Amino acid sequence: MPGGYHIRMFISWLKLSVRATVFRSYSSLLAFLLRLIRHCQVFLGRKERVFREPGLAFCSHPADQEKKAHLTLAVPLLNPPPQSLEPIVLASNNQSIPAPSVPSTPGYIPTPKPHPAASGQLFDITLTPIIPEQIKRYDRNQLQELNEAFELQKGPLDCSKELDSVPGWEPLAHPEGALFFYHSSDRVFTDVDVQDPELETAVSTMGEAVKQAYEEARKADTFHASVELTLERIIEEDGKEKWGYYFADHDRRVIFWLEPRIVTSGDLLDNVRGVKRKSHVRYALESQYWIHIELFPNKRFLPEGVFIKLKEMVMFTQADNITSEKCLAPFASDVVSSMLDLMDPLESSVNKEHEHSVWIVARFMREFCSDKFANFCGQPGARLDADQSLYNDSIPRSKSIFFRVMNVILFGSPDAQSKALHKIWVDYTIVQRRWKNFINRLNSEWNGYTIFSTVMLAVDISFLAVPLLQNQTPAILVLYMSSLCALGSLVVSLVLAGQVNDSRRDSAEGVASFMAEMSRSMLGLESLALMLSLPYALLIWGMTFFSAALSIVIFNTSGVVTVSIVSPIWVAIFILATWPLLASNDVHISHLLPWIKKQIKSHSEPSTTTMSRVPSHV
Repeated sequence: MPGGYHIRMFISWLKLSVRATVFRSYSSLLAFLLRLIRHCQVFLGRKERVFREPGLAFCSHPADQEKKAHLTLAVPLLNPPPQSLEPIVLASNNQSIPAPSVPSTPGYIPTPKPHPAASGQLFDITLTPIIPEQIKRYDRNQLQELNEAFELQKGPLDCSKELDSVPGWEPLAHPEGALFFYHSSDRVFTDVDVQDPELETAVSTMGEAVKQAYEEARKADTFHASVELTLERIIEEDGKEKWGYYFADHDRRVIFWLEPRIVTSGDLLDNVRGVKRKSHVRYALESQYWIHIELFPNKRFLPEGVFIKLKEMVMFTQADNITSEKCLAPFASDVVSSMLDLMDPLESSVNKEHEHSVWIVARFMREFCSDKFANFCGQPGARLDADQSLYNDSIPRSKSIFFRVMNVILFGSPDAQSKALHKIWVDYTIVQRRWKNFINRLNSEWNGYTIFSTVMLAVDISFLAVPLLQNQTPAILVLYMSSLCALGSLVVSLVLAGQVNDSRRDSAEGVASFMAEMSRSMLGLESLALMLSLPYALLIWGMTFFSAALSIVIFNTSGVVTVSIVSPIWVAIFILATWPLLASNDVHISHLLPWIKKQIKSHSEPSTTTMSRVPSHV
C-alpha cells in the first residue's frame, strides 16, 4: 500500500536523523570533556611547578632540574640522595661518616644521625669563616720525586680504580691543571687530597666538618637550597688544625657564612674605606662568588643571562675607553678589544657544560665586580671618572717650599711628574691602565734621554780636546760640569728604567705596594716626582753648561765685530729656548706688558708732581 510505503520511508528518515543528532551530541560532549581535561592538566601542571620552583636544584625530575641548572651556575644534582640519612663513606678503610642529604624543599636541612667516632677517636672541629681568595691553591708547592719508575700494566690504560678510590668524592681537574674534589650528595668542594692515605684522618675530620656546617645551617633561617659548601684545611703555626668554610649562593651570586663576621678594609673589602651599606658590600661578596666559580668551574652550565650581562659590560667598557680619557675601565682599550674577540666563541658554550668557558666568564666577572666595589657603584658620591677622589685625606696638599725650589731648579719637570702620578694613584689605589701608559711614556722618554746624554758626553769630551781651550780655565770648568750632568742623566735613566720595569711591579699589587712605600717618605709622592725628573733636568743642565762654555770661548777669543754679530743672535736663541719653559709655567710676555706699563707710569708720575711743585715754592 502506498500509505505503508510512505510510513516506512518516514520511519527510516527519522532513525537517520536521530542517529546523526545523537552522534553529533556525543562528539560535542566528548570534545567538551577533552577540553576540560586539558585545562585541568594545565592547571595542575602550573600548580606543581609553583611548588617545585624553589627546590629545582635538588628536584628529582631531571628535566626540571636541568632547566634550573641553566638559570644558575649551581652544579646540577642529577641523582639526588634519598630523604633518609644514611652513612656516606668519606674515607677508605673502615671509617664511615654520615652526612646530611640535600634537601628537596627550600629552607629545610635534615638532621644527620649521630655516629660514634671510628676507633674511639674524637674530633675537635673548629670552623672559621674564610673567603674564596684565602684558599691557598697557588701557594701549595708539592715537590715531585725524581727518577721513580712506573710500571704500566698490559692492556688499555684503566684509571677507574684510581679515580674512584674514595666513594662519594669525585676528582676533578681545573682548566689550569689543579686537582680538587667534589662531593655530589653534600655539594662540597675542597682542595684537600682525599686520595692521599696520609690524610686519612684529615678526611675523616673533614666529614665531621661537613656535618657540623650543615647542622649549623639547619639552625639558620637564611639557608637556601642551591648553595655549595667549600672547605679549606688550615694548619696554624702551633700545628692546630682548623677548617675554613664558606657557602656560595647561586641564586643571589654571593658568599655567606653561618655567623656574623667583622670585615676590615684589608680583608673582604680589599682596602676600600667608607663602606656603609649592604648594597655596596654586595659587590665585594659577588666578586668573591666569582672567585669561587673561578676556582671550581667544572660540572657547571653557562647560563645565557650571565653571558649576556658580561658581553654588555665588555661592550660598554670599550665604548667608554674610546669616548672618554678619564673612564673607570679596569682594562686598556687593546685588552678590552681582545675580550670582545672572545665573546663570539663563548656564545657557543651557553647552556653547555664547558668548564673552560665558565672559568673565562668567572675571571672577567670577578674583575668587573671588584672594580664596581672600589668605585662605590650605585652609592651616593660614586666615583665617575678616574681622577675623582672620594676621601679628604687623598686630596693633594700644597707643595712644600723645598719642592717649589727644586721645581725651579729642575725646569718645572717635578710639577709635571707630580700631576701625572696623582692621576694614577687615586685614593691610595692604583689605576693600572694609566700606570702602564705612564710607564710606557717614561720608557720612551728615557730611551731618548740616554741617546742625547751619550751624544752630549761625546761632544763635551771632544770640545775639551780643542787646543784653544787650554788657556780658558772657566770654559774648561764649565765643560766639566756639563760632562758630569750628561753622565748623571745617562746613569739615572738606566737605573730608573731598571727600577720601574722591575717584574715585582708588573702586577697591580706590586705597583700599589711600591707607590705606598714612596708615599710614606718625607716628601710623600713628590719624592718620586723629583726622582723621575732627574734624567730630563740633568740633560738640560748639561746642555746649559755646554752653552755657557761655548759662550766663554766665543767672547774671550773673538774680536769686537764677531761679538757684535753673535750677541744678538745669542740673545734671540736664549729667548726662544726659554719661551716654552716660561709658557708651561703660565708666564707669557703678554702678561708682562701691563706690568711694565704700570711700572713706567708709576715711575713717571712722581717726577711730574715734583716739577709742578717747584715753582710754587719759589
